[in-house]
Amino acid sequence: MKETVKQLISDALDRARAKGDLNLAETPDIIIEEPKDETLGDFATTLAMQLARSEKKNPKVIAEVICGFLKDGNDAIDSAQVAGPGFINIKMSADFFRKRLREVVEQGRDFGRSDVGQNKKVLVEFVSANPTGPLHVGHGRGAAVGHALSCLLNMAGYDVSTEYYINDVGNQMNMLGRSTWLRYKELAGHKVTFPDDGYKGDYIRDIAQQVIDKDGTRHLDKPDEDALTFFRQFSKDSILEGIRNDLKEFRVEFDRWFSEASLDEDDSVNRAINWLRDKGFVYEKDGATWVKISESQDAADRVIIKQGGERTYFCSDIAYHKNKVDRGYDLILDLWGADHHGYVPRMQSVLKAMGYGEEVFKILLVQFVALKRGGKKVSMSTRSGEFETLSDVVAEVGVDATRFFFLMRSADSHLDFDLDLAKKESPENPVYYIQYAHARICSVFRTAEKQKVPFPELDTTDLSQLKEAEEFALIKKILAYRECIEKSALTLEVHRIAFYLHELVAIFHSYYKQHRIVTEDRERTLARLLLLDCLRNVIASGLSILGVSVPEKM
Repeated sequence: MKETVKQLISDALDRARAKGDLNLAETPDIIIEEPKDETLGDFATTLAMQLARSEKKNPKVIAEVICGFLKDGNDAIDSAQVAGPGFINIKMSADFFRKRLREVVEQGRDFGRSDVGQNKKVLVEFVSANPTGPLHVGHGRGAAVGHALSCLLNMAGYDVSTEYYINDVGNQMNMLGRSTWLRYKELAGHKVTFPDDGYKGDYIRDIAQQVIDKDGTRHLDKPDEDALTFFRQFSKDSILEGIRNDLKEFRVEFDRWFSEASLDEDDSVNRAINWLRDKGFVYEKDGATWVKISESQDAADRVIIKQGGERTYFCSDIAYHKNKVDRGYDLILDLWGADHHGYVPRMQSVLKAMGYGEEVFKILLVQFVALKRGGKKVSMSTRSGEFETLSDVVAEVGVDATRFFFLMRSADSHLDFDLDLAKKESPENPVYYIQYAHARICSVFRTAEKQKVPFPELDTTDLSQLKEAEEFALIKKILAYRECIEKSALTLEVHRIAFYLHELVAIFHSYYKQHRIVTEDRERTLARLLLLDCLRNVIASGLSILGVSVPEKM
């Protein structure tokens, strides 16, 4: 709508210039806003004040000229008025909104789709939790944000691929294997000393029990090195299977699961290091191999190969991101936990060293989640085992509530997840409030069907029957959906969709309380049903982006 209004103003300026009322030697960008006070109009612009200097006129005079040409024979505009020092408030005509509602009906379930992404190839990597334990709620928030963001970008016209990076090498995997090996020996009746930095969660004991059930105690006879190799692989596979299952239940699946170990298998790590070395970014010092990034935004150069020959995590990450770039993506988007904030500048620096800027590589930090039950916080710690898993939360409040609560705040802000609120079936619970609106609309259509009211067809429905202020408020909000999609995609802020849906259904619930939909007036009934069908499609589309189900009955 704003683009349409912008064009109307541009046409008015052309006529003002042609008649000599304005010089318009310089024409600034026309910025269209929505007044906070809806009684002032549907749209507003400060254009007259922007033109004051170049026109050498009082902004009020300029605003009066623009308003005159806006109102001159334009049936899309009901009124254009000057306010304050030169604001222009514009109220659109009823036919303007009805005409655009027709376009919404014509687009059907595709309404809201945009080509703002211009089919650019985007790789979204998210979750990527180490396979050393079950997914906790922090991973869950990253999963919800990453998946919803992928759906949003697809809706906005991007060519999106998703990926999970499996950190399946290094000391963490060795400790995982050792922890399970010790629990296995313990279950077999041996006395063991468990390391302080071992993984102590009950899931480790469960994995060890799986081995006992499958193989008995035969692994006790193996040399430690062989036993650790087996338990490292078995534990990783068991945990990774659990992660896959939890994510699938959470409605999150990936186009690709990328193993860190594969970077060694195809020599990607060495090739990436040599590539940087050839460009002068790798050097030897104190028996270690360093990457030179201190001249960029990172604080210091970083070790990528230690004195003993062991590679750092950073070394593999460099190779992995080089691999991503080489696959030809226009945008590489990583979602990381907030505890990785210190890692951001070094990764950005090395990508910059490779010749890739912020337009190619972006990192979104997903902030922590604090679970609350009964007003008290739930403790979480992966190694100690005192954590609330994603599957536990889903089992308690359901997938829909879990996903929506993760998504209803900006990903870069801390989130207090109220488990009690998430289970409530009342308007206080935002996901219930939105889903109930969709179910209520479906109920209206079932009522209409029982009363032999046909499904409204655009060609035979008289939209002039839509006359109430609440109906136009609803139409206006529906029409704002595409702009919401585009803004959300361009800013990578998927929580905007949740906000939009909540505001949209609030208007609907208010309208529903004040006006009957199925009435004795058949023409009015059909017009209102057509409006509600558009609304139903938008709610379903928005919830689908968020990965939340769209119930027809509640």
